[in-house]
Amino acid sequence: MSKFWSPAVKNLVPYVPGEQPKMANLVKLNTNENPYGPSPKVIEAIQAELNDSLRLYPDPEGESLRQTIAGYHNIKPEQVFLGNGSDEVLAHIFYALFQHGQPILFPDVTYSFYPVYCGLYNIEGKTVPLTDSFEINPEDYRQPNGGIIFPNPNAPTGCYLGLEHVETILQTNPERVVVVDEAYIDFGGETAITLVDKYPNLLVCQTLSKARSLAGLRVGFAIGNPDLIEALNRVKNSFNSYPLDRLALAGAKAAYEDHDWFRKSCEGVISERERMTRSLEGLNFEVLPSKANFVFARHKEKSGESLSRGLREQGIIVRHFNKPRISEFLRITIGTPEQNDALISGLQSCA
Repeated sequence: MSKFWSPAVKNLVPYVPGEQPKMANLVKLNTNENPYGPSPKVIEAIQAELNDSLRLYPDPEGESLRQTIAGYHNIKPEQVFLGNGSDEVLAHIFYALFQHGQPILFPDVTYSFYPVYCGLYNIEGKTVPLTDSFEINPEDYRQPNGGIIFPNPNAPTGCYLGLEHVETILQTNPERVVVVDEAYIDFGGETAITLVDKYPNLLVCQTLSKARSLAGLRVGFAIGNPDLIEALNRVKNSFNSYPLDRLALAGAKAAYEDHDWFRKSCEGVISERERMTRSLEGLNFEVLPSKANFVFARHKEKSGESLSRGLREQGIIVRHFNKPRISEFLRITIGTPEQNDALISGLQSCA
């Protein structure tokens, strides 16, 4: 700790990203990256941007990409906000929309960046316990608050909340912004974007890191009422007017336009997720129902820590959270068939 640190920095507890180890022949199933690469059209689009235009600033509004996303989701471009990954989008959301003097609500088992943002912006957060089956109960969000945020499907559980239940939360909180963080929605869920014209308090956040295999480009966006989008733009233009570079804008647009590649990638992950679930259950694991590109599972006899350690010794990395309620679980990213076979084989030797 340095004497030059501000008081805010001294008290921050930063987010810990998934490990990116430098190991040969590693089976890396810990950070929910898509095992299937991006569309070849993405590579072509990025290569086409590698020219003299790199000396120029990119479009600060990302108009072409916003139009593409809007057309895909049948909304207006002014309902789309772009950011440098969905984490930056979420950071702007916390600052722009969650400053109301009452605690914001989010699940007790959820994306661990939410309490970090609360600490960064001095916002009070209040956790709402998931049910015993690790699901969100909409009735638990019928209480005073300064805003609500939750992932759907939830992370790290993978459990999905149907749109009728999302609507219940929206209807019981009409005076507060409700943010649905849909990083994993394309692996089996139904997006709440279809509800944004009906509910002016709804903001939906998505990323191109997962289903569209662009974790390395850092592209995220939010969709909602234009008034909410204007608030985000005010913060963005007071922080970084050019969040997406030319390569990211071109690659993201191409990814959204290649519908066949996107569909086949999602189908591949879903198929392997179902196979993984059956295999884990055959090894005496309890597996929570997942609509994400990962599964959340605990062995009925072995501890999560020992299994994680045993896999690591075999060059297989999964995510283990040493936290209340979930310390016995492993979050396992769905990999290629070969990676998934290696995982199951590894578990057989240590379970």
